[in-house]
Amino acid sequence: MSDGYLERKSALDRAADLAIDAAAGVIGQASHSPHAAATAEPLLLRTAQDALRLRNVPRWTQLMLALAARVTHGSLTVTLPDGRALQARGAQPGPEARLDINHHRLARRLLLGGNLAVGEAYLDGDFDSPDLAVLTEWACRNGELDDTLMGKPWLRLLRRIGFALAANNRRGSRRNIAYHYDLGNEFYARWLDPGMTYSAALWCTPDQTLEQAQTEKYRRLAGEVLQLKLGQRLLEIGCGWGGFACLAAREFGAQVHAVTISREQHDYAQMRVQQEGLSERVQIELRDYRDLTERYDAIASIEMIEAVGEKYWPRYFTQLRDRLVPQGRAGIQAIVIADRYFEDYRGTMDFIQAHVFPGGMLLSPRTVQQQATQAGLKVEDAFSFGRDYARTLNLWHRSFDAAWPQIRALDARGKLAFDERFRRMWRYYLAYCEGGFNAGTIDVLQYGFTRG
Repeated sequence: MSDGYLERKSALDRAADLAIDAAAGVIGQASHSPHAAATAEPLLLRTAQDALRLRNVPRWTQLMLALAARVTHGSLTVTLPDGRALQARGAQPGPEARLDINHHRLARRLLLGGNLAVGEAYLDGDFDSPDLAVLTEWACRNGELDDTLMGKPWLRLLRRIGFALAANNRRGSRRNIAYHYDLGNEFYARWLDPGMTYSAALWCTPDQTLEQAQTEKYRRLAGEVLQLKLGQRLLEIGCGWGGFACLAAREFGAQVHAVTISREQHDYAQMRVQQEGLSERVQIELRDYRDLTERYDAIASIEMIEAVGEKYWPRYFTQLRDRLVPQGRAGIQAIVIADRYFEDYRGTMDFIQAHVFPGGMLLSPRTVQQQATQAGLKVEDAFSFGRDYARTLNLWHRSFDAAWPQIRALDARGKLAFDERFRRMWRYYLAYCEGGFNAGTIDVLQYGFTRG
């Protein structure tokens, strides 16, 4: 490592410390008149000043707690590394979250790096929570804190310093990213439903099982959105493990051409088609959807667009239009981020983009409408069921935890890196998404399109 790099890093660290002192002063001045410290356990942080006066707590952690003291919805109970418990409460109802700090460096990472840094801090064991999904939902519902604070010069300075430090770290060493679908069918089979469906389920009645709810999702897309009829030609872009393709052929009599670029999913789906006796109705092909030239009565694509990337959205929607017959219908199921968060989201890298779906990006509802219109498609249907996705993720998370010993056993030789860090990555990913859906920051919709 060069002397120049070390000198620059030292200068950035000093700048961060100066900024944090300035930040503490700003937050303290912005607070209401301080109250006397609460005597009950946990200690109640009524104002930012209460946090800034805590003894034997690093300045970075004081500032993080001072920000938490400005909470508006729900409450956050924080346990410090020395065992002290603190609580911040908002005036409005909301999630009751808990954060157990294992290392004080968490605060510095959070203030310098934001969303991505928090996720990586969890991977490194800097904090824990008995319910990560509730903690994420709490953070989402109190997002106005970040909206307000991002306008402060000191926080902008902190984030710029954080980005500079991150850039230098990336020069020193590359992160090892485990690509999502290189983990093997055996991994997913351990915790998905028996139908191997890796997308949002739809509950029509509360007592349905996950597998039944997944079937309901497929039926709605095939019957209500695509309005499939006997003998129609259906293209599925990104067929996963073949669940929808088989249902469309079996229950609606469609002639299905399903494409995927995953060899593992292709082989599994092909075997499934044969086992269900649908070989004459379903063709599974290892092929990029952009290479297709035929036309179809209907096109389906379930949670595949998230992996396309912003640069290729126009090509994706244009291909939907070009591959449809004049009276055809297209139906896609897509995860979207709320319009008001989209511009900030597109300008940063979040935890999922860095560690789970490299190169992926969510659209917003407005962006879906714009892309479809520009491609010559008309939006005919937009059905939202984000809460069902939260429930799906919760069930996946429980199943993943229960199956962890079996998952770990798949990596007996240590080649797949199914270690504790991998487990924490998946737990955080599933909980992070569940909290986002519960808060309404993200949503999932089934869209129906016709040629305009």
